[in-house]
Amino acid sequence: MTAPAPRQASGALDVPPLGVSRLLLVITGSAAASGMPQWLTWIRAAYPELRLKVVMSPSARRFVTPLSLALRLDEEVAVDAWEECDRARHIEHAEWAEAALVYPATFHFTARLALGLADSPALLTLQCTEAPVAIAPSLPPGGLDSPAFRSHWAALAARPQVVLVPPVQGHSLTTGREDSWVPPPLPDALRRLEERRAALAAAHPDTGHTSLLADGDRS
Repeated sequence: MTAPAPRQASGALDVPPLGVSRLLLVITGSAAASGMPQWLTWIRAAYPELRLKVVMSPSARRFVTPLSLALRLDEEVAVDAWEECDRARHIEHAEWAEAALVYPATFHFTARLALGLADSPALLTLQCTEAPVAIAPSLPPGGLDSPAFRSHWAALAARPQVVLVPPVQGHSLTTGREDSWVPPPLPDALRRLEERRAALAAAHPDTGHTSLLADGDRS
């Protein structure tokens, strides 16, 4: 599959509003990850005041390198593996991020997140953060209609802070047909993320969270 390229709108980059100053970007092992250096360059130009932290899965190294991403940032790119983590990065990122975006999100990563797994620093971050989280899946042919994926999609859709970014049909490098599914251009994902962030802020102006113990011990 191919990565969507930065899109032009009326001769200029389509830059949606973004009401956060700190964004956590998680990149997983889809071929769509190969376009992320260009998207990072676009983000830096479109949102010069935005602070960005990037985490990439070990499998994403098949398509892009930490160095090629770090060259677009002011800091190193973290690899999403406990073996690569020498501190409590999951806590740092969960508390630091005002919003998070998984782009692209593989079938496997989406499933792990939906099942509540926390077997990597990034997954534990996304399970624990109070920030809005956008998931932009990248799927092989047949992936979107898979009963398993539809179950995971429904489970994530039930989480108020999670916004799902529907993939668009794309070219499969394996079949040679237009039967795979790729994330839409990054501005579309950011637009959906901002819409969810604004809706959550309006619904909960005090920005407080509800503890499981708020109603007392139910045991």
